[in-house]
Amino acid sequence: MKQKKDLILIGGGGHCRSCIDVIEMDGRFTIRGIVDERDSLDHALSMYPLLGREEDLVELAKSYKNFLITIGQIKTPEPRIRLFDHLKQLGMVLPIIVSPLAHVSRQAILAEGTIIMHDALVNAGASVGRNCIINTKALIEHDAVIEDHCHISTAAVVNGTAKIERSSFIGSNSVIRESVVVGESSIVGAGVAVLHHVGPHSVMHALSS
Repeated sequence: MKQKKDLILIGGGGHCRSCIDVIEMDGRFTIRGIVDERDSLDHALSMYPLLGREEDLVELAKSYKNFLITIGQIKTPEPRIRLFDHLKQLGMVLPIIVSPLAHVSRQAILAEGTIIMHDALVNAGASVGRNCIINTKALIEHDAVIEDHCHISTAAVVNGTAKIERSSFIGSNSVIRESVVVGESSIVGAGVAVLHHVGPHSVMHALSS
């Protein structure tokens, strides 16, 4: 049996709990602890020790190599981007985590630090960038492109050859039409159907779709 690698999680909130479930099912890593800005972790995370705060990452990097950012991304991707860049400067490894309950085509491409949650589907020819969240039941169709630092939320659909540019958030049950481009740092709210190209820094809610 192949020896499991140690893994440190950064962020101890609700998204972290979901990530832990995926990591434990994936079975390739042993979670050694969590880095969080709070003084104590939620009871649901108490099985893992609190190893310190963000300021302690430099010291932790002397003992551990593998880190995963488990902070959620809804309002802004900035904390995830800052942490990703910091970990890369420290020379750390950010593994790709895929739930055994998800399906990722052998013809798809995933980049470092990305997590594919339960029942998600990444189809043939799709590309998912670095430090992304492809959340529960999300669908990334054939040849779609998800750039770095994006969160594709629960049950969202990104149709074939669509492109989600970096640092964007696609809300639950939203649908991105085939070949549509969602510009950089945009927010698409829950349940929105995006039928035309959207420029950078756009914010779309159901009433404005």
